[in-house]
Amino acid sequence: MSKGVTTITDAEFETQVLKAEQPVLVYFWASWCGPCQLMSPLINLAATTYSDRLKVVKMEIDPNPATVKQYQVEGVPALRLIQGEKILVSTEGVIGKDKLLSLLDTHLNSN
Repeated sequence: MSKGVTTITDAEFETQVLKAEQPVLVYFWASWCGPCQLMSPLINLAATTYSDRLKVVKMEIDPNPATVKQYQVEGVPALRLIQGEKILVSTEGVIGKDKLLSLLDTHLNSN
């Protein structure tokens, strides 16, 4: 499994997220979103820190309206932790490093 963040599109969502063998953290972002710039280093940190048990992908919201609508993303940055078809965690807005790591620890250690 790669240790980086994979950029995906609507067309790749099913294969990259829903059919993944491990939980997937989906990071919804936009190029015009200032707070998204603050979250990017945290997303990279999560990808590196949890690379053995978590896949991390990012999806730009503007070119991918189908997934944005399906997962009810109303603001960015937004995170969805998905395993299979189930959403384990859903957040919108900037969250700090401690909160992100705590959310991931809670759900990844219980699997």
